[in-house]
Amino acid sequence: MDAMPNDILDNRGRGEVGWSFPPVHPEGRKFALIVFAVAAGCALMAWETLAWPLGVLGLGVLAFFRDPRRVTPQDERFVIAPADGLVTLIQQVAPPRELAMDDGTGPTRLGGEPVTRISIFMSVFDVHINRAPIGGTVRRVIYIPGKFMDAALDKASDENERQHILIERADGTSIAFTQIAGLVARRIVPFIKPGDIIAAGQRVGLIRFGSRVDVYLPKGTEPRVLMGQRITAGETVLAEIGAQPMLEGIAQ
Repeated sequence: MDAMPNDILDNRGRGEVGWSFPPVHPEGRKFALIVFAVAAGCALMAWETLAWPLGVLGLGVLAFFRDPRRVTPQDERFVIAPADGLVTLIQQVAPPRELAMDDGTGPTRLGGEPVTRISIFMSVFDVHINRAPIGGTVRRVIYIPGKFMDAALDKASDENERQHILIERADGTSIAFTQIAGLVARRIVPFIKPGDIIAAGQRVGLIRFGSRVDVYLPKGTEPRVLMGQRITAGETVLAEIGAQPMLEGIAQ
């Protein structure tokens, strides 16, 4: 049996865990049901050459929308990874203007000065449920239509269909991250709205069928992850707020 939601586990051996098949998010069940229904229809009509591939496709859909439980480190200094995938870019860039400007709800503390952006690329084989990097209040959720270029490209941050999310803690510290659609992705599905109070590691949305997530760290904060590193949503610590470690790694 897997750990139950909200169970407390620690590094001193507290808690009980075990492996189990990950559940499938409700967003994906309808797609799998459609595929399996078509596969069954083909089987009834003796179209085995279509029924078998469709059955395999249905299993692939279930795997894509899997929603495994995660154990999120509880420390207010930590910025937790919002997505599974590969760290493909770490750059100094200006925050998205949609998040830095005053939209009538009041200014944010992002400002216009460059901050560190971590880009996480999700392939179709990764878990696509996105999670909150910090706990706090959702200040903004901004959807922007756009293109569907390869999400691994740097310019995808500015030109692709995307959704910005800004979370602010009680002390005013803000973390922004952006869900970006890619070549295959065609739908960004939010689970939250402005004004919601959420916890670090809480599910905030998903992107269907391959995509990318950009995380904008607060000024004076540097990553604790490396280029080329694979990370896990809700578990990997991307950064420690206010810390600026210099890290190096060896690909092997």
